[in-house]
This record gives sequence, C-alpha cells and structure tokens, in this order.
Amino acid sequence: MARSAKTSASPGSGGLLVHIAGLLPALSPAEQRVARLVVADPAGAARRTITDLATAAGTSEATVIRFCRSVGMAGYPQLRIRLAAEAARRSAPPDARVVGGDIPPGADLAQIIATIAFHDARAVEETAEQLDPAVCERVVDAVAAAGRVDVHGSGGSGAVAANLQQKLHRIGRTAFYFPDGQTALASAALLGRGDVAIGISHTGVTSAVVEVLARARARGARTVALTSFPRSPITDVADFVLATATRETTYRSGDTASRIAQLTVVDVLFVGVAARNRVRTRKALAATAEAVGTRRIDPRRRA
Repeated sequence: MARSAKTSASPGSGGLLVHIAGLLPALSPAEQRVARLVVADPAGAARRTITDLATAAGTSEATVIRFCRSVGMAGYPQLRIRLAAEAARRSAPPDARVVGGDIPPGADLAQIIATIAFHDARAVEETAEQLDPAVCERVVDAVAAAGRVDVHGSGGSGAVAANLQQKLHRIGRTAFYFPDGQTALASAALLGRGDVAIGISHTGVTSAVVEVLARARARGARTVALTSFPRSPITDVADFVLATATRETTYRSGDTASRIAQLTVVDVLFVGVAARNRVRTRKALAATAEAVGTRRIDPRRRA
C-alpha cells in the first residue's frame, strides 16, 4: 500500500511546520539544517530568497529545492507561500509568560506552568488538525470488525497502549496489552486475518514495538502505527499510520505532550468504535460500571 494512502498526516491536512518536524529524522543532514531554520522562524524563512535560505543553512539552492520536494512542496515559491500562511495563522500566545521553545533559565513556576499548558494544548490542536478522517475511519472499521486487537507500546507509550486496551475491553471488544516483549511477540505469532495489531511509539524507532508489528503483519493481521514521525521504521510495517504532533524541548524530550497527543488519537478511535454499536456499547459500559461500583467509597460516609 502506498504511504500516501495509509498515513493520516500530510502537508495539506494539517500544519506544515508540524509536518516538517515529523519528517526531520528522515531528511539528509543538509535538509535538516534547512528544516530547523524553517521551523524556528517560518515568517523569516518566508521572506528569504532561496539563495538567502541556502546561505543561512550552510547549503546549496539545490538542497533547498530537494527539501521542498521532501516535504511535499512543488518548489520554493509554494513553500514560501505556505510558510507565510502558517506564520499568519499562528498568533502569539495570549499569555505574556508563555515562551515558544525551551523554558529559559530563571523562569519562575508561573511561567513554567503557563508554557507547559500552552504547548500541551497545542499538541492536541495540531494532532487534530493533521488527522485524516478517512484514514481514521478505516482504522475504526478494522478495529470494529476485528476478532481480536493487540495493542503494543513501551515506556510512556506503554501507558497509552494500556489505556486503549482498557477502553476497548470496557465495551466488550477482545483486546490485549502485553508489557513484556517476549509475551507480546508470542501473542503476535497467534494473530491472523481479521485481527488488528496497534503499535504506539512516539519516535517510531522502538525496536520491540516495530518487531511485534512486523510479526503481526506477517501473520496477516492489519497493523496500525501511532507515531509522531511518519517516515520512521514503524511505518514500514504498518498498513495505517496515525501521526501525532508534538514539539520537544531540552527538558521535555518525549514529554507529556506526546502522551496527551497519543491519548487524543486513542479517544478518537475508541469513540469511533463505540459509536458503531451504541446499544451494545451502553450495555457493556453499564455492566462494567456496575461491576466496579462496589469498589468505590461513598463520599457521604466520610463525615
């Protein structure tokens, strides 16, 4: 399946800067220098001639043109137009305490709180902007029809994988999450046609998750990758790619914003599947709520 047909992220369906940031690891070193200049100052880049941008990036005009094509632009004029539009669309944060990148030395907690809250909220907004409803629909179709769903993730992404598994299980869907890598591989070896394997990896290079998805795909299962980098290794073994949008800083590499963005997509998939059979969903949620209800403390009895 062609990559353009399976991924939910493209420069036309969401923010261009988010798209470029997601492609950064797949670009050549010279193209990466151009990308970093563009992402850091889109308005300034839009005002530069191709010669100026190449000089600032320490590269050639030919490299800038290759960069344009790598990120889906026909040429430099189209890139400048898109960058200008992106810069105009992005208004400055309303709170003067919010900073755009790394939290500077000496920042007080009020500034730290405002900045983190702003960037976490932007991660959700930008993820929603670049999700392709058609690709999400096909993933929901596959999960809703699946005999079984295995969800995989490691580290922080493992918590997100467990959350999706629990959500699906609460509405009566057969879903599994295996924290242990060997158990996950063994489970993938038992999947087949009609089953779905979902791999969650912010970087897309987590070998344990990539390996499990590859095994599941070899068995005939449909595979879904949830990642912030749509040209990372995990996408090579995925039938469908759902891309999240996050911006990392010095203190927050692979940070909470990436988990919030992943959880946004998890909620989209869960609600999409749940809505396919509302009667069944309501009954399942009622039954599971009743089952765990006795484990809750009545606040009226605390007095």
